Amino acid sequence: MLKKHPRLLRLSFLGLAAFVMLLFGRASIPPFDRDEPRYMEATAQMLRTHNFIDVRFQDAPRYLQPAGIYWLESASTALASAVTGTSQERAVWPYRIPSLLAMTASVVLTAVIGGALFGEQAGLWAGLILLASVLCMAEGRMATIDSCLLLTILLVQLALTRALKDREAERPTPLRVALLYWGAIGCGLMLKGPVVLVPALGTPLALALVERRADLWRRMRPGWGWLVAVAVALPWCIAIGLVSHGEFFRRAVGRNFLGKVASGQEAHGLPPGYHLLVFVLAFWPGSYFAAAVAPQAWRQRATPAVRYLLCWIVPHWLVFEAIATKLPHYVLPTYPAIAILVAGLLGRGGATWRNGPQSRWGRVLLGGYSVAWCLVGCLLALAGPVLLYRLEHTVSPQALVLAGGALPLIGLSMVLIWRLELQRALLCALVAAALLYAELFTFVVPQLNTIWLAPRLADLVEQEKPCPVTRVYSVSFSEPSLVFLLGGQVVLSPPAEAAQGLLAHPACTAVLLATRDRSRFLDALGGQPSRLRAHGQVQGMNYSNGRTLDISLYTLAPEAPPAPAAQDEAH
Repeated sequence: MLKKHPRLLRLSFLGLAAFVMLLFGRASIPPFDRDEPRYMEATAQMLRTHNFIDVRFQDAPRYLQPAGIYWLESASTALASAVTGTSQERAVWPYRIPSLLAMTASVVLTAVIGGALFGEQAGLWAGLILLASVLCMAEGRMATIDSCLLLTILLVQLALTRALKDREAERPTPLRVALLYWGAIGCGLMLKGPVVLVPALGTPLALALVERRADLWRRMRPGWGWLVAVAVALPWCIAIGLVSHGEFFRRAVGRNFLGKVASGQEAHGLPPGYHLLVFVLAFWPGSYFAAAVAPQAWRQRATPAVRYLLCWIVPHWLVFEAIATKLPHYVLPTYPAIAILVAGLLGRGGATWRNGPQSRWGRVLLGGYSVAWCLVGCLLALAGPVLLYRLEHTVSPQALVLAGGALPLIGLSMVLIWRLELQRALLCALVAAALLYAELFTFVVPQLNTIWLAPRLADLVEQEKPCPVTRVYSVSFSEPSLVFLLGGQVVLSPPAEAAQGLLAHPACTAVLLATRDRSRFLDALGGQPSRLRAHGQVQGMNYSNGRTLDISLYTLAPEAPPAPAAQDEAH
């Protein structure tokens, strides 16, 4: 069947390549603090309690976004447990399956949309550019929302692209296209609430504003189509509203969503321009080529395909540059459009690129950007062997070989860039990216034991705990990865609370405590410091805050029985 449909065959090979590339390190890399293990633990608690409405992390409600991602991860983990015959609730890899499948599908959908706009070859190149980007490679490996949200947004854009092609051909748009559009919006609402509306509504409305006609928007049947999106999200919204007495909406919308707009949350407040600044790394290796085609994209902004992509990119980008809280993945939904723009315009430029900036200053700026792009690539290639040597004092032959293969290709890309042979330069850069991702995620990141404190602390607790069921207090390490790996059976507490818990139940209680917190803990322990017993030690760095820690597991020895009273020799 595939041989009779070569386009389907090529898309299948692209999907397989994406799936394989995203597999590297998926099972061997521990939970990545801080967001990923919060999703994992909340999902594990959902499976354990069978409460699929009220999402919780330990005893606290997790009212940040709807339950969609937790349902997907619950399904993948339950299926993994059924297939393997053993519980996989404490394994990492099942929770990452939705992201793997969603990012794989996103790469293929990027190729489909790109093919509709610029031709099949450009679409395949667009899929490869998206797949090779640093941010997509990172997000596709984590059990968070963003890969799944990206998929829903691409389904929205697929519907809009189909309507755009129907308009050009002067034919009606089928009902199923509008149902796809509004159904994907409903799924996006169940993943991250109103965030999906920024690209979903922003693209057609911006296009209507630019073109001064709203016929593309009308093809989506907005008069009644919104009811489809509401039908997807409303049942859970009613349920959580009743269960939480409205608290979910006060927190999720009032604090989380609107709070991010007004002020930087969790130390992520940054000025406008942040996303543009980190783009050279986040979209590497496609970032230089995006900068190279930007002048041509502006010159061809009246072209229907380019205009559509700009209306996809610009509104979303401006919104997230304007809000106070900034994280790199906030502009991830624009990356497929940028990849399509790069592939489509490079394909029109011929073997030698002549469509760059026309002014001298533009060429100087683009040349400087190419140098920054080259430095980022070299740093990515060298990061693996250097980190292994600095943190673990080891040399990995595999990492050196792969880094040694990537560096010449990056250098060759620079030579081709200076010769304006951008298509060949892009090919070299994509191969270099594949080599360095294989290096980082297979031979480097899983081996950085110094930064993976939580797995080693969980092993220490398992080896040294005084009872089969032990209550553990963690004073010096409060990352959610530890909560997940210990099955939620850990209390993240200050020294005084941990000391009180240890004194109240000394037989089956243990405390994870670093040397720097020992004096405060002893003060809280009162007159019992001589009974304190240390078991093992874990040394390393908490990469979330940069602190170096040496943590031991402490228990309390039984009280010595009182000495017998001396007998009166006179009697």
